[in-house]
Amino acid sequence: MSRNNISLIGFMGTGKTTIGRNLAKALNYEFVDVDRFIEEQEGMTISQIFSCWGETYFRQLETKALKEILQKEKQVISTGGGIVIKEENRQLLMEHSFVVALKATPRNLYFRLKESTTRPLIQGPHPERTIRHMMHRRYPYYNQNHFSVETDRHNVADSVSLIMENYMEKRSAL
Repeated sequence: MSRNNISLIGFMGTGKTTIGRNLAKALNYEFVDVDRFIEEQEGMTISQIFSCWGETYFRQLETKALKEILQKEKQVISTGGGIVIKEENRQLLMEHSFVVALKATPRNLYFRLKESTTRPLIQGPHPERTIRHMMHRRYPYYNQNHFSVETDRHNVADSVSLIMENYMEKRSAL
């Protein structure tokens, strides 16, 4: 079991990319965004993949990408919000990384995401309701973690400090 990677899970808009980049810099780790990794591999944006091939195909790409990414160590990995849907992904993350769930209220996420045009799953007529529904479905999966941070209550710097402190403490105990 390797815990020399930190994986950030959570709903879209919780701060995985921003916090992840800052955390990677602070630890001198590589930052890897699973969605960007997939886009580079496929030569298409996530929205294009969803549009052309659908969510099921995208979820298969996500698992394949995760397996490849987790081969390396000393990475901060920003996952897509739905990666936790598949049990295989949850197991991979928990076995091969220190999993941190970033959490925020549906209302705050709506305000963070409402102007986004790159989030295919919330492009419908009622995005706030969609966010609530999706978060409710994923809630048990986001709770499968080693540590969590409420990004509504902590700014980026404080979130990074909390994660680093807990990661170092848990890592030394392993």
